[in-house]
Amino acid sequence: MTAACEAVLAGVVVRPCASQEWARFVELVRAHHYLGLRGVVGERIGHIAEVEGRWVALLMWTAAAMKCQVREAWIGWHASTAWQRLSLVANNARFLILPGVVVPNLASRVLGMSSRRLSEDWQQAWGHPVVLAETFVDPLRYAGTCDRAAGWLTLGRTQGFARHCRGWTYHGHAKVVMVRELVPQAREILANPQPDSELDRGVIRMKLRDKEIATLIRVLQRLPDPRRRQGVRHNKLSLLTICVVAVLSGARSFEAIAQWARECTQSELERMWCRRNPKSRRYTAPSEPTIRRFLQSIDAAAVDAAIGAWLQGLHHGDHGAIAIDGKTIRGARRKDRTQVHLLSAVAQSTGTTMAQVDVGSKTNEIPEASKLLAPLPLTGRCVTADALHTQVELARFLVEDKQADYCFTVKDNQPTLKGNIDLLFAGKSFPPSASNG
Repeated sequence: MTAACEAVLAGVVVRPCASQEWARFVELVRAHHYLGLRGVVGERIGHIAEVEGRWVALLMWTAAAMKCQVREAWIGWHASTAWQRLSLVANNARFLILPGVVVPNLASRVLGMSSRRLSEDWQQAWGHPVVLAETFVDPLRYAGTCDRAAGWLTLGRTQGFARHCRGWTYHGHAKVVMVRELVPQAREILANPQPDSELDRGVIRMKLRDKEIATLIRVLQRLPDPRRRQGVRHNKLSLLTICVVAVLSGARSFEAIAQWARECTQSELERMWCRRNPKSRRYTAPSEPTIRRFLQSIDAAAVDAAIGAWLQGLHHGDHGAIAIDGKTIRGARRKDRTQVHLLSAVAQSTGTTMAQVDVGSKTNEIPEASKLLAPLPLTGRCVTADALHTQVELARFLVEDKQADYCFTVKDNQPTLKGNIDLLFAGKSFPPSASNG
């Protein structure tokens, strides 16, 4: 490598594209990248590599691909976990070395520098970090050499399908899937179904696939609309669907749901059966007052049961453990000013609430536990609970009625049972080791 090339590599600086530079950035990518550039939807960041003020390379990072089987398999993603964590993955949609720039090793140097600062820049732009970068390399054009030199890992190939309108079209041109972890243990972070307050802060975007939207709408169709027909602008299905998807995306208030709806694209609003303005021919999202009044008027128990059934259908085939636990909801009060206390059944593999019921207070959890679990498919699954639910009746219900197993906690509040366990395992280590069986 010549001294001039080494000087260029040493002087490379990578920085985010400023808003006033975006038009020039897009024009160059559109003119010189072999894929061109049409519209960019959703979260995105542009990185500019320059040497002494001269632009030498451009990178466009966008939201991750909705589906990629080899990526999901590598991470170990369940479908519902993917919905929660997809916003933490960024896609290197375009990488362009500008015409006239010929410097050995420049591509790998720029890609490495861009990847190292991507998470921090994404946090500044969108209010949350990204922990994994992905890219799809065309093997007919590139060997992925610069990606591997920059620390990227090859996962496999796509199946050769492309997104088309509302479906997928087979073109047979498989791409090579490559990823790079942007933070330590990124793979474990993405696979973990438990919410993370730092990572999930500001992440309220999540897209359901057409199939999930369709099944959700079929479930919600059976629910009654409590409103009078006069003056109704937004139909029941669009309001309920928006509220469900927004809450699954992380929205935790009426205003957050309304904001989520306002940020939806026209195609997303259409998929959720939103109202179309007859003059502008554009789909419109409901306002915060409309959402609040509607949610305050519906039968919450009926909606909860319907959504629980829908979630069970999505998790059909999941044989992981179910945890039951009760929580007093902070800030939620009934008309008599008493606090709301919910008993919930949660799928431990995904963190999804499969069913829940308002039990009034913690002392009412014991008789309500069997009712909560009764409609759930528990055959062959293990139910875990804290010491409050270590009850003979619940254990018998799970084993005899539901053909399930259980793992209950035993504390000093049940001295006889605890003493019997101590006698049973007297002289043995617990848990049993390989040496003593």
